[in-house]
Amino acid sequence: MRGRLLGRHRDFRLLWVGETASLVGSAISTVALPLVAVEQLGAGPFAVGVITAAVWLPWLLVGLPAGVWVDRVIRRPVMLGADVVSMLAFASVPIAAWLGVLSLVQMVVVALVSGAARVAFETAYEAYLPSLLDPADLPEGNAALQTSSASSLVVGPSIAGGLAAAVGAVVGLLVDAATFVFSAVCLLLIRFREPPVEQRPRAGGVAGLAADVGEGLRFVFGDPYLRALTLFGASLNMTYMVYAAIQVVFLLDEVGVGPGIVGVLVAIAGVGGVAGALVAGVISRRFGTARGMLIIEVVSALAGLMIPLAQRGPLLALFVVGSFVNGAGVVAVNVIKSAWRQAYCPRHLLGRAVSAMQLLNYGAIPIGALGGGALGAALGTRTTVWISSVGLAASIGFLLAGPIRRDRDLPTAAPAAR
Repeated sequence: MRGRLLGRHRDFRLLWVGETASLVGSAISTVALPLVAVEQLGAGPFAVGVITAAVWLPWLLVGLPAGVWVDRVIRRPVMLGADVVSMLAFASVPIAAWLGVLSLVQMVVVALVSGAARVAFETAYEAYLPSLLDPADLPEGNAALQTSSASSLVVGPSIAGGLAAAVGAVVGLLVDAATFVFSAVCLLLIRFREPPVEQRPRAGGVAGLAADVGEGLRFVFGDPYLRALTLFGASLNMTYMVYAAIQVVFLLDEVGVGPGIVGVLVAIAGVGGVAGALVAGVISRRFGTARGMLIIEVVSALAGLMIPLAQRGPLLALFVVGSFVNGAGVVAVNVIKSAWRQAYCPRHLLGRAVSAMQLLNYGAIPIGALGGGALGAALGTRTTVWISSVGLAASIGFLLAGPIRRDRDLPTAAPAAR
């Protein structure tokens, strides 16, 4: 029997440690950015929604070209560059605040720049991992990284809330900048050298870029499994971000909790995420990867309907339970989906497949964030949370409309790769 991956694989351990630190920093910023906007600049729900949307907008603007780029180059330098850019972007906010020149325009620009860096990093990382790990290790590797992602949602918001109460939310962004430095150092220490990228005949310039983008899009949207998961993910992300964009305002104004408690409550979803990462393998083995995903999503949707009922006092438990189960569902499905996609997609198409799926999955996020901000300002935050919760439940229809509903397990290889 093979030993635990983190114990026996030095390079993966470095990747995991660096990414975990970066994820904690990013989770701090998830709470710190809107808090800084509200506390320092007096931003309302719509302005907070614009900042949140700007983080995700680069997936629409540069997601597809990033996938082509990642399929043509060695991936580790891309991740290193993304870490450096993110560090500089987030460090600029506390510096500007201390100099008294911070503005909403700068915060939107920081959100855009850091979002573009995240596009490059995530696309490169997803294509890098199958080179670093043996195929048999991919499920465990993805589970470890998803556990870190979920844990960061516990630790990060709690740190952000504590910093906000003690020294101000702006310090949280400086902490985030430091985590990107740490992540870059870990990447530099990895000894593994990627094999040369297979160079395929292609046209140059814009024509070559368009041809490569088109190949990735045809592969994803021509495959019934990838297509169903992409449309489901886009719908889920858009409706969830309607809620996430005004979550902090909802908890402060409607539920009536303080800034320190906001961080703790936001972290509940991360606690659930840790549980989801731990049980994902058990669920997929017991029910199958396809059937297990459907079960998880139905349970998560029902739990999500509890969140808009939350009130200060005993009814705050509804928010805790709903957020915990939702967090568990998101991470459990991501563990199953990520390992499956890395094995299912041909290696030379993986970067483009990821970026094509994320074009809709992540591209829907700024639309949802802007919609959440606008709806929150027009209808109130509690009504907006209700709209989001119902939309999340309805998103399951995209999974049920595809072939996944008939299968116990997802197929192991795309038809072109069999």
